[in-house]
Amino acid sequence: MGTARATGFIATQEHRRFTEFADAVRKHRYIGLCRGPAGVGKTLSARRYAHWDLATETVEVWGRRGPDEAKVNAHLARSRTVFFTPTVSCSLRELRHDVPNLISRADMCIDDHVRPCVEGKCKIIDRTTRYVELLIVDKAERLTTTALEWLRDLFDRRGIGLILIGMPGIDKRMARYPQLFSRVGFAHHYRPLQDQELTFVLTRRWRDLGLSLDDADFTDAQAVAAIVRMTGGNFRLLHRLFVQIERILRLNELTVITKDVVEAARSTLVIGVT
Repeated sequence: MGTARATGFIATQEHRRFTEFADAVRKHRYIGLCRGPAGVGKTLSARRYAHWDLATETVEVWGRRGPDEAKVNAHLARSRTVFFTPTVSCSLRELRHDVPNLISRADMCIDDHVRPCVEGKCKIIDRTTRYVELLIVDKAERLTTTALEWLRDLFDRRGIGLILIGMPGIDKRMARYPQLFSRVGFAHHYRPLQDQELTFVLTRRWRDLGLSLDDADFTDAQAVAAIVRMTGGNFRLLHRLFVQIERILRLNELTVITKDVVEAARSTLVIGVT
């Protein structure tokens, strides 16, 4: 039986819309705002776009450049994007240290891909060419007014695109800062899974557990209806629920996801307002 935790990335319509949004911000060098409820997949899409799950060990923990170095460099060269998550109490000093470091390291990785070393020749380090074209800042509601002003200044001086990701209402907060808000060129509302797309994701989840979802089977239809009602299409809740569904199926040696199984899985979770 497959493992719910091990499921691969699912390219949903919302992810494709985010990709189009990020491409536009990167191309036109605007500031973009991405808002959406917790758990719908904003961070997943942003990290996927930046190839950050692959690059994070290389860029964030500088010096750990292992056998996948060439692959990391190639992916960064493709995305030209840096992903940054401020800490809860992120200070201006921390921001001014971490963000330029990440951008500089990504530039060096991309340069290694664009201008690979030739054996027997000394490579001249070029610190003037700037390759990174987009900075994505997750959980932007953590940033202070001064931090936002510093990001605006970085945006102006470096000429890169900037995406701020946050909860619903972040656009209203940014509207209080005319200098920053006047530079916002694109806004993206990241929505929960809906209708056919939700059915598609559930079909994938069933398959990950070694099962098949039959829309003509009343038991399957009941289970799907229960899942939709409980999660509301929230990607994070959906994942957590299926982790518990897998556990219950394994413990009870079951091969069918029923409404009772879904209810039992739900009873083990703490589901608040998202």
